[in-house]
Amino acid sequence: MISIEYPPHEFRIKKENRKEFIFDEIRKMWLRLTPEEWVRQNTIQFLLQVKQYPSALIALEKKVMVGELSRRFDILVYDREHQPWMMIECKAMKVPLHQDVLDQVLRYNIGLPVPYLAITNGRYCAAFHKNEGQLEMMDFFPDFEQE
Repeated sequence: MISIEYPPHEFRIKKENRKEFIFDEIRKMWLRLTPEEWVRQNTIQFLLQVKQYPSALIALEKKVMVGELSRRFDILVYDREHQPWMMIECKAMKVPLHQDVLDQVLRYNIGLPVPYLAITNGRYCAAFHKNEGQLEMMDFFPDFEQE
């Protein structure tokens, strides 16, 4: 597993009717602040600030077809040619990164193939590279310039 150190960031958070909301800087909208959303927003800041991924090449919670079912991935990063490059599945910090989480992102990958996959619960991350049909676990989070 890869340990993630989130960079400091001043998130915009507000309360309405006893519920907390966080401003998503990529989608330019307020979202309900759930434990999974907290991980997603911090992961985005990790991608932008630490790994220097271009924000214009990051898509969030878009629909992907898995067979005849419609699902939503958490984070998709495109390469410089605007081809899907990496898919990231985020879970709340209390959710362990077991096989079922990896299976979920692998199912999404059937509908939207990418060379890199990652799963994170905010504390830890597992990153994988698909190479000639084989899934290879990586011991680091991919750099954007890798491809």
